[in-house]
Amino acid sequence: MEQMKERFAKLLLGEDMSGGGKGVSSALALSNAITNLAASVFGEQWRLEPMSVERKTRWRREIDWLLCVTDYIVEFVASQQKSKDGSNMEIMVTRQRNDLHMSIPALRKLDAMLIGCLDNFKDQNEFYYVSRDAPDSEKGNTKRKDDKWWLPTAKVPPNGLSEAARKFVQYQKDCVNQVLKAAMAINANVLSEMEIPENYIENLPKNGRASLGDSIYRSITVEFFDPDQFLTTMDMTSEHRILDLKNRIEASIVIWKRKMNQKDGKSAWGSAVSLEKRELFEERAETILLILKQRFPGIPQSSLDISKIQYNRDIGQAILESYSRILESLAYTVLSRIEDVLYADYVTRNPSYAGQKRNPLMETPQDSTTSMDETFTEGSNSMTLSDFMGWNLEANDEAKTETPEAPDETV
Repeated sequence: MEQMKERFAKLLLGEDMSGGGKGVSSALALSNAITNLAASVFGEQWRLEPMSVERKTRWRREIDWLLCVTDYIVEFVASQQKSKDGSNMEIMVTRQRNDLHMSIPALRKLDAMLIGCLDNFKDQNEFYYVSRDAPDSEKGNTKRKDDKWWLPTAKVPPNGLSEAARKFVQYQKDCVNQVLKAAMAINANVLSEMEIPENYIENLPKNGRASLGDSIYRSITVEFFDPDQFLTTMDMTSEHRILDLKNRIEASIVIWKRKMNQKDGKSAWGSAVSLEKRELFEERAETILLILKQRFPGIPQSSLDISKIQYNRDIGQAILESYSRILESLAYTVLSRIEDVLYADYVTRNPSYAGQKRNPLMETPQDSTTSMDETFTEGSNSMTLSDFMGWNLEANDEAKTETPEAPDETV
């Protein structure tokens, strides 16, 4: 009870503990509270192992406190009521707002699935971890050669994982990958519905060329455009460069959309480029942005997303965005830990690969992933998000088509 009082006192004060009224909005305070809670609970999930009972209990208790706010965000809907004389009359009743009514249960299920996935590794005994401080002789060929030096090194038996263990780990990867896709989709949808803040718009260049730069602009506006070919010409060797490209693309999309909606051709947002061409360029930029988000799910938020979150005043959207974002982050973390084990298994079975530096922005070796996926497919039917969530979607066939492509997505 005392903890709950403290949490809600901070929310009511807008994180301004002086009480001077200089706190942030309720929406941002709730968003920050969910983000900070997740960071404290999941921040050191460095191994594929179940969460402790204390952490799990704390997470369930405190996330329920914060999500209970959505029970009181309602809308009026028409309903039928039978009067004493037997006649029906239409009245207005309240129910939870539709976006929350649809998304909160789905996010709760994704939450439970991720924690359940970690619980599934409770009795595994085929891989273990070597401390980051251990000598290189103990880490062997699987020692980390990427920038995440603080993470422990996954180790597998001398001959690699057994067939059953490899199928099990691959199955867990498939499950978590579906959760990641769902969380990303919900988060992207919420962000797309948030208004673009005026201060973000004020700081934009006046045209797409200035935002993208001459080289990128020419590549997007060529007559024959191939997004994959475009991305091969971009420097995406670091997280910073990928984020910079994402920021430029998003800014150009906002500029082009505003120009298409601008009726006054003489305004500062006017342009001599035809409406048809601008629509074409905007579609190409949207395609590039979608590919970037799918290939690099672990990239930090863009300037536009940060601005939307900071200035958003809709509490329901703030909760949906932050909850889906932290689940997306946890899914990515678990997926990365699974990749660590699969990488260790691959290097153990292919020692010649051990000398190469591992790029955290790229997927595990294609040869390894392909062979393991073939084994996995033979052992069990690949499940779709609809199967996990219990949804009966018309796009079920399409989802099944996409599932085998999961190994090609960057983790």
